[in-house]
Amino acid sequence: MLFPYEEFDLADVRTYPLASRPSKVRVEDFARPGAAGASVSDLLAALPNVLAAADFKAVVAAMADARRAQRGIVWGIGAHVIKTGLGPILIDLMERGLVSALATHGAAVIHDFEIAQAGATSEDVDEALGPGRFGMAEETGRLLNEVITAGVGRGDGLGRSVAEFLARTDPPCARHSVLAAAGRLGVPVTVHVALGTDITHMHPAASGSALGEGSLRDFRYFVSNVAKLGHGVFLNCGSAVLLPEVFLKAVALVRNRSIDLAGLTTVNLDFAPGYRPKTNVVTRPTLGIGRGFSLIGHHELMIPLLAFAVVDACATSAT
Repeated sequence: MLFPYEEFDLADVRTYPLASRPSKVRVEDFARPGAAGASVSDLLAALPNVLAAADFKAVVAAMADARRAQRGIVWGIGAHVIKTGLGPILIDLMERGLVSALATHGAAVIHDFEIAQAGATSEDVDEALGPGRFGMAEETGRLLNEVITAGVGRGDGLGRSVAEFLARTDPPCARHSVLAAAGRLGVPVTVHVALGTDITHMHPAASGSALGEGSLRDFRYFVSNVAKLGHGVFLNCGSAVLLPEVFLKAVALVRNRSIDLAGLTTVNLDFAPGYRPKTNVVTRPTLGIGRGFSLIGHHELMIPLLAFAVVDACATSAT
């Protein structure tokens, strides 16, 4: 059957009054211009209550609520968070009671360890790889492996081994070290290692048995931390694969034990979206029991902004 050139008849199309329609955006949700001397709370209130700005406000509220209710706030951090100079922000949050535990991986530990020892980190891989110098810093390879092997031999995990060593020995730039502060303040640190991914694994002092045993021990500590996150918050900042996978397995074990995670808020914060953070942090763990958020932006901008907003929200609620 061939169709003719025939215009559709619009004579009986039905309409309705605009005012009767439910709408997603209203003028009361719009942003407001800022003023000179505005506070952090003023900035937050001035953001539009739409999309990412609304999510940001919800994350701030969830973290402030968790702090007031003495619920857990667990930070997962990748190496980029350390390399972009955000250690002082995280240390301040730990001192304010806004970090219940830290989870990270081997690369972040290396950068933090080098900062504590030398006040500098992040070598030029392009320059060092050709001549065979990449990853060959003596202190990083030898000392960090010795610290891990000794700590695991005492029955500690990787995180506690390094954190307590840095807190105890107080190297020249320890005040800038996240792990040294964690050791000083008693904040638990878990380190989740993939063998062969870190420069320390290239050194003769590396012990596979210590790395494996210590990392597995840290995984079980991490599961215990996740089990305490009912009405709490888990943030994954800058880990695209490893920490999202570890977090999902921890949630699976907690659910297996029928431990209630109702009210859990999860946050993935990174400069680009990714499959594993989206599924393993934001959506699957909170399905039917909580809320998950994705905040997209550079760590060196977003994490200080989030920290300032949460600190301000906690201070405002206390007055």
